[in-house]
Amino acid sequence: MFTTLLLAGAMSLGTPAAVAADPVRDATAKAMPTLMALYRDLHAHPELSLHEVQTAAKLAAIARAAGYDVTEKVGGTGVVAVLRNGPGPVLLIRTDMDGLPVVENTGLPFASKVRATTDEGLESGVMHACGHDTHMASWIGTLRNLAAMKDKWHGTVVMIAQPAEERGLGAKHMLDDGLFTRFPKPAYAIAFHDNAALPAGQIGITPGYALANVDSVDLVVKGVGGHGAYPQTTKDPIVLAARIVTTLQTLVSREMDPQQPAVVTVGAIHGGSKHNIIGNDVTMLLTVRSFTPESRKQLLDGIARIARGEAIAAGVPEDRMPVVTVKDEYTPATFNTQPLAGRLQTLFNARFGKDRVVETKPVMGGEDFSRYWLADQSIQSTIFWVGGVPQAKWEAAQGGKAVLPSLHSAEWAPDAEAVVSTATEALTAAALDILKR
Repeated sequence: MFTTLLLAGAMSLGTPAAVAADPVRDATAKAMPTLMALYRDLHAHPELSLHEVQTAAKLAAIARAAGYDVTEKVGGTGVVAVLRNGPGPVLLIRTDMDGLPVVENTGLPFASKVRATTDEGLESGVMHACGHDTHMASWIGTLRNLAAMKDKWHGTVVMIAQPAEERGLGAKHMLDDGLFTRFPKPAYAIAFHDNAALPAGQIGITPGYALANVDSVDLVVKGVGGHGAYPQTTKDPIVLAARIVTTLQTLVSREMDPQQPAVVTVGAIHGGSKHNIIGNDVTMLLTVRSFTPESRKQLLDGIARIARGEAIAAGVPEDRMPVVTVKDEYTPATFNTQPLAGRLQTLFNARFGKDRVVETKPVMGGEDFSRYWLADQSIQSTIFWVGGVPQAKWEAAQGGKAVLPSLHSAEWAPDAEAVVSTATEALTAAALDILKR
């Protein structure tokens, strides 16, 4: 099916399909049966963040067989595969490996039946509901292509398979374990992510900020408990929590610059135990999204200030002030640097045709790929999207006849052939361009 799309991409450039021979496209097409078999295997056997033991072993073995110098257990379960090909730039290409605690509901014949217990003690199904299986298959396709095309490039390729992207921990763990000191330090870093809002095979690039800072905040609202019939003897933490929720909305609507995107969402409130009891505490769980460091600080400082201010207004004693905890699993905003983002956009336009390459808007989701650039901002870094929505579903959604599942949905089933074909070709072509002789 996707062969048709590949040929259409060639013809859109004015080249007859019969003479549109291309080493990268041809190598990718030849590898697709093997890559799809790998994809199905990875999809059926997902592993949770920081537990990607079997997944990492599979990827490491394939990389080693392709001639790479492979190191395992970097930052936990991370894999680093290095291929040196003479003097030249160092390019890092990343995939992520972890699945999510989601019970799959795609109906695929190779759907995951895996169950596991999260680090928080929740027993759940496990699914590649964010498409990391397509990422890994494309990473392997790129890895093999580059090993077979050493006559077309020079320099060093550092292929990394990263754990725990879903928890915002994997990149940090690998960097803390010496990724840039034990292995060649990159001048360039690239990656891709499948996309649940673009049609299958379409590429999206966002210059500048592409994904957001993501903070998880725990807010414990303290009160003075007592009998529900005598509220005057208490300081009701549920009422106080409700005030805080309402006032937090003004933090974005009345304090942030309207041209600076920001989100404060209260995702959960837990408090109370019985109809006629006013409890002592309420726990609130927040997700906070921003782009710039300044916006992030303003939001986090504002949450603490509002929580304390509302508590004071409610007459809560000083020793019962709210406790705000910003969790360690923080994901910094992803920034696509220039000139690399523009260079890749131009490259992909020429290769795939302008109908298959779009400039996408920033989104408030998070991605810890940004940490590699933040560790050394001399690195040129870009992550791009590859659409995964099957064409029929895309057309139905455009006509208002269907609602598309999002990433992390139990029903997310991308057109994996389109994603893997496009991403493998795009990553390979990008690497050859960056490392060209």
